[in-house]
Amino acid sequence: MFRKDIEILAVSKERQQSWNTSPGRSSWGEERLRKQEEEEKRKKLEIAEKQARKMEAFLEEKEKEVLQLQEEAKTFITLENLEARIEECLDNPRNYNFAIDKDGRVVRRTVLS
Repeated sequence: MFRKDIEILAVSKERQQSWNTSPGRSSWGEERLRKQEEEEKRKKLEIAEKQARKMEAFLEEKEKEVLQLQEEAKTFITLENLEARIEECLDNPRNYNFAIDKDGRVVRRTVLS
């Protein structure tokens, strides 16, 4: 029984080798491999393009944040504008001391108002 199994395996290996080395088989295998390589290249290119778009959107968002922070920085209090800002606050006092009743009305009963 063991000898028959070996003979069957030998015959099947011969058939497989002849199938793989047949003229039509090798060109088909090469064509399949070429198509797989092209598909892999196309997928890699798509991934690279997607990453590039993502990076571009990220950089654009960060540029907007920087511009917004630069605009906000114009109103910061610095040593150069400290005196002017103090004078402005003294000239225009604001009273944040108020209450809101149950009906939503603002009640201001303080000395400054």
